[in-house]
Amino acid sequence: MPETMTAVRKVKPERGLVVEEIPLPQVGPEDVLVQVEAAGICGTDLHIWNWDRWSSRRIKPPLTLGHEFAGTVVEVGKRVSTVEVGEYVSAESHITCGMCYQCRTGQAHMCPNTVIIGVDREGGFAEYVAVPEKVIWRNDRSKIPPEIACLQEPFGNAVFSTMNQDITGQSVCVLGCGPIGLFSIGIANASGASRVFASDVNQFRLDLATTMGAQQVFNPTAFPEEGDGNIVEAMVAANGGFGVDIVLEMSGAPAAINTAFKAVRNGGVVVLFGIPAKPVEIDVAENMIFKNLTVHSLNGRRIFDTWYKTRWLLSEGVVDVRPLITKTICLEDTNDSMPLLEEGKACKLVVIPEHKSAPKIAEPASAKTPDPNIRGSVAHR
Repeated sequence: MPETMTAVRKVKPERGLVVEEIPLPQVGPEDVLVQVEAAGICGTDLHIWNWDRWSSRRIKPPLTLGHEFAGTVVEVGKRVSTVEVGEYVSAESHITCGMCYQCRTGQAHMCPNTVIIGVDREGGFAEYVAVPEKVIWRNDRSKIPPEIACLQEPFGNAVFSTMNQDITGQSVCVLGCGPIGLFSIGIANASGASRVFASDVNQFRLDLATTMGAQQVFNPTAFPEEGDGNIVEAMVAANGGFGVDIVLEMSGAPAAINTAFKAVRNGGVVVLFGIPAKPVEIDVAENMIFKNLTVHSLNGRRIFDTWYKTRWLLSEGVVDVRPLITKTICLEDTNDSMPLLEEGKACKLVVIPEHKSAPKIAEPASAKTPDPNIRGSVAHR
């Protein structure tokens, strides 16, 4: 094993990231060392890169970023009993305590003592990452390549928020077409939604929404706030004159949150998953109580219930997320690629570390060769 590795890190309390050569992670008795083959850049990483109000309060530099990854196990701690060297894995990014009320009652995704990989401890934008055995998730390399396997973590967010209610035969509107919203469109279609609508202010994202199966898309900037051209009226008209059965609010934008409550039918469901930057004012009486709504405010994934659904949806090709991988990049290009996300010119960027030492364990003969014609294939890196 090498003594050092390349990693993408936040080293100062300011905008930007740097590439550093740092010591290989120490493997504790219950830890697993993973040689990273692919890592997805998340909106959280963008916040840390930008050094906004949230990240300046939460992040303690120096820190290696990255919590969406897949790779091969190259070392295990002396107490590890369920994971072996050579296994192809991903990881749940939330390391929970296992002892609090939530953890002991099947609600580990709400654990108040959660430690997040790449946020509270060293992450996966590196050649190697060490994580506890208990968060390891096995993958089937013959069914899911690294650039898709690393997306299971964020895809699970969409699985949790979308499949938390019965979708079959229901009309669905997704407000906010970032990666989670776009994943949700594919999941809603796969779950038998009768119609799927989508809304976003970015045309690039609306085009991807159509690719993922949205039957009609809306750009709020094309509608005045009041009058006959109101976006809510357009959504109702597209749904045959009725309010939408289920609205998934994925943006956190105040205007979109209010649209969610106005566009949903009486007795419908609103899922709040987007995180507002500041408090949002809602007319609770008119838009919630009098409409007899069911409102779900959700975060994260069910550990590990959601992962089983996620694996089936992706490994069996039920939902194809390849169109959402805008570009694959190397570790050294991470900092300079962040503006693509900030400006809404990319959906998912996947980092492919170029290991300069310690060759990877050979892939099984059954592993699929990436299709060079697929956008986002590692063959394009």
